[in-house]
Amino acid sequence: MNGKKDIDPASEDLREEDDEASLPEFDLSEAPDGTLAAGRAAIARAVKHAPVAPGVYRMFDAKGDVLYVGKAKNIKKRVMNYARPVAYDARIARMIAATVSMEFVTTKTETEALLLEANLIKRLRPRFNVLLRDDKSFPYILITSDHWAPQILKHRGARTRPGHYYGPFANAGAVNRTINALQRAFLLRSCSDSFFESRTRPCLLHQIKRCSAPCTREIDFAGYTELVREANEFLSGRSRSVQKELATAMDDASATLDFEHAAIFRDRLAALSAIQSHQGINPRNVEEADVFAVHQDGGYTCIVVFFFRTGQK
Repeated sequence: MNGKKDIDPASEDLREEDDEASLPEFDLSEAPDGTLAAGRAAIARAVKHAPVAPGVYRMFDAKGDVLYVGKAKNIKKRVMNYARPVAYDARIARMIAATVSMEFVTTKTETEALLLEANLIKRLRPRFNVLLRDDKSFPYILITSDHWAPQILKHRGARTRPGHYYGPFANAGAVNRTINALQRAFLLRSCSDSFFESRTRPCLLHQIKRCSAPCTREIDFAGYTELVREANEFLSGRSRSVQKELATAMDDASATLDFEHAAIFRDRLAALSAIQSHQGINPRNVEEADVFAVHQDGGYTCIVVFFFRTGQK
């Protein structure tokens, strides 16, 4: 790889016309395999089946290996630009020349296409994609496991540190807001290990009820471990069981007139409600299920998969 910036020429350097009739006519039988003309011909043929919707497209070579993964707000419009007889840099020209077929996956939004593109690039590692191959583009939420008092933080880069990773997220600001809400719900520390070890009294986060202060033993090991378990359960999709446990603990504290602890559980439940994903449609009495739907029409096949975990999609 030459280290050049990975710019999809269809996104910036070329016209985005949506008139399919403006594409030149190609005769695949006359274009030698592996040439730029043959690649443009294969792409022009794929354009006829390209959807007018946001999503991800993949280019394949003669061996079936993925050459390139890209995303677009309008797949058809984007792919059409690869078939136009215009000047490309050497890398893009080689990619087009090696293309013999394409596949398309539509998404509801461009943001979903962005995340799908990133995941496919990291999994398939296409040789003509330069960016997004090293897990540095999208942040994760990490709950560490290499310290007796695990830390919650935003993580970028290779996932080499021991712990539980949740994501990726398309918006770094959303990760920060989610971590803040999770701190209010589960009172996990976010400070570095060095800061943690140097504390002699609780910091401001403990005062504003966003940390249980394990650094100064305001909470014992067993209590903090339980908070970490609840956080991992919640982020893994088992939020209902966590809410039931907190509600039971709040009721028990109220029954024994321990209103201070009952208020803590109440506040944690309120924080959970703020970040709880609400489902508009849910089949009754279904907790765990994998649902597959297939529809064929006009030469197209659409496959949709839904995963229900703890009654949520």
